[in-house]
Amino acid sequence: MCGVLANMIPLPVLALATLLAAQQPAAAVGAIDRAVRGGIEEGIYPAAVVVVGTARRILHARGYGTFTWQAKVPKPDPDSSLFDLASLTKVVATTPAAMVLVDQGRLDLDRPVQDYLPKFRGPEKNRVTVRHLLEHRSGLRAFLPLNELAANADEAQALVLAESLRRPPGSQVEYSDLNAMLLGWIVEAASGMLLDDFVRGHVHKPAGMSETRYRPSRDLRPRIVPVGLWRGHAIAGEVHDQNAARLGGVSGHAGLYSTGADLARYARILLAGGRTPEGDTVFSPGVVRHFTRRGPGNRALGWEMRDPEDGGSAGSLLSDSAFGHGGYTGTSIWIDPKNDLFVIVLTNRVFAPRTGRSISKLKDVRARVADAAVRLRAEMCDATGTDRC
Repeated sequence: MCGVLANMIPLPVLALATLLAAQQPAAAVGAIDRAVRGGIEEGIYPAAVVVVGTARRILHARGYGTFTWQAKVPKPDPDSSLFDLASLTKVVATTPAAMVLVDQGRLDLDRPVQDYLPKFRGPEKNRVTVRHLLEHRSGLRAFLPLNELAANADEAQALVLAESLRRPPGSQVEYSDLNAMLLGWIVEAASGMLLDDFVRGHVHKPAGMSETRYRPSRDLRPRIVPVGLWRGHAIAGEVHDQNAARLGGVSGHAGLYSTGADLARYARILLAGGRTPEGDTVFSPGVVRHFTRRGPGNRALGWEMRDPEDGGSAGSLLSDSAFGHGGYTGTSIWIDPKNDLFVIVLTNRVFAPRTGRSISKLKDVRARVADAAVRLRAEMCDATGTDRC
């Protein structure tokens, strides 16, 4: 049965999950459902999508709640509902773009940023490498309110390029949106293409991620899960991150939209060493390993590694080789190569949450989903003593 299901690639994720529903252990799926629906009942988010799977198989794909707190609005769907990914952009656009360029020999991670962006100048900035940006060890501050400081994208870029270091390069990990902005511009400099064009043509199209994009067109708005309100009306399709908006909607740190199904394809590709379910190569196995191995401060290249002492939103059962990322809007992805498992949780937490501390409460939901996903994989794939996934 597993071989048949593994070859049913043209089926949408949700359709495949429906075929699997009769086989799903009630306990593990029930735990996922209770965790996600509990978040809705608690007022953390109105909409959610969860997709769990392995390199060869989707184990669970389901939408929960509704786009907004109103009852007569669309229900989220893993195949068609587009979520504002926020900082997941860093690992679904910018990081894989860097991986492709490394494979092509057009990007050297240990070269100074100045080699690609000559205007990145100032004390000690000649020592900052591309690798430092990916590891968040550049010495740059975490954030700048570019939407307040700059009148347009050119002014915003100039401010980031001129920003002084706060500490010596390589001395400390500090997660920074500025690092990812710079990486996006490095991708453009190394490729000779605009970031969104390069990512679409060299990452998402080869990966079969047809729904993933920057700046979704107006006709897609009925499928976009809202992330805010303006004068009482839900906002869909206007990027939530104001710095990304100031940069024209396309940035290395935020601005990307995607579906649960597309992110599942991406996770499966990384679990398979860079190959699509159909056998096409997107990344070399070596570059996948290099970018996803543990580095300083529980970081990989672009990715966060599961903290072995405090799993946080990754829960307690994913292995220490698990890597992932979250987005401010309420999105997350965790990929565990040791357990051959991925867990995607997409929500619109920023849409008028009806509870305080929504970030910490969402982390608890994610952790419960991740732990249930590990149990689901064990029950569905290993129940007979041989891995059927």
